[in-house]
Amino acid sequence: MKIAFIGTGVMGTGIINNFLKNGEDVTVYNRTKAHAQGVLDHGAKWADSAAKATLGNDFVFTMVGFPKDVEENYFGEEGIFSTVKPGQTLIDMTTSIPTLAEKIAAEGKRKGVGVLDAPVSGGDVGARDGKLTTMVGGDKNAFEKALPLLKSVSKKVNYFGGAGKGQHAKMANQIMIASTMLGLAEWMTYAKAAGLDLQETLNTLSAGGADNWSMDTYAPRILKEDFKPGFYAKHILKDLRIALDEANKMGLDLPETKLAEKMYAELTDEKKLGNLGTQAIVKLWDQWS
Repeated sequence: MKIAFIGTGVMGTGIINNFLKNGEDVTVYNRTKAHAQGVLDHGAKWADSAAKATLGNDFVFTMVGFPKDVEENYFGEEGIFSTVKPGQTLIDMTTSIPTLAEKIAAEGKRKGVGVLDAPVSGGDVGARDGKLTTMVGGDKNAFEKALPLLKSVSKKVNYFGGAGKGQHAKMANQIMIASTMLGLAEWMTYAKAAGLDLQETLNTLSAGGADNWSMDTYAPRILKEDFKPGFYAKHILKDLRIALDEANKMGLDLPETKLAEKMYAELTDEKKLGNLGTQAIVKLWDQWS
């Protein structure tokens, strides 16, 4: 397959490298070319803009930081829609706003291209190992066309319906993840203050009902004082704000999500630690600061 991939961050790099391992022809664009070196070294080709990356490729993937970046890469002067041709398939893997996914899908329909919103869960490890969970909304025919590629980098791919539904599924995921991250930070803080051996406590909790993905993935990193981003704290904050905005539209009150948003805002906006991983939430407690 001929693939364009726009966005070579932590997650995008893992996905692109798996496409390359599978023998796909991949052209990449990123705002900062130096950040693409990890995929260029593995055989990806470079394009100077999203528009140029789009030319001549069967599938165009995007995985960028924020909704404003998604909008710019699709609708900007040098964006995807400036060069897209009928028959291409556009797949946004960014966690973004459902209504923006609908806007992209509407423009794609006007231009004769299939559009999917396909955010993922699994962090840097899932991206690296090709074991993401992918949540998809959009055109069903485009989904069937893209499914082999999505399966090649995922352990599970689910189709949820029309445009924006993949984003709504990802919001449900982020709501759950945020709660488990707070629980992780609190049990580790409590155990440390109580003088427990943290590795032994982790081994015990992992073998019982407290086990969860956040603990398995991030507690070992915290014990090593490893706060490098598998998923940025600033991005979980962005996601929680989207989730709360969507919940408000539906007349829902999500108190746990509000608390998580407040705490990640303190970490990111006040302590300026948004470029650390989500596990840095423990730094809000004195034992870890």
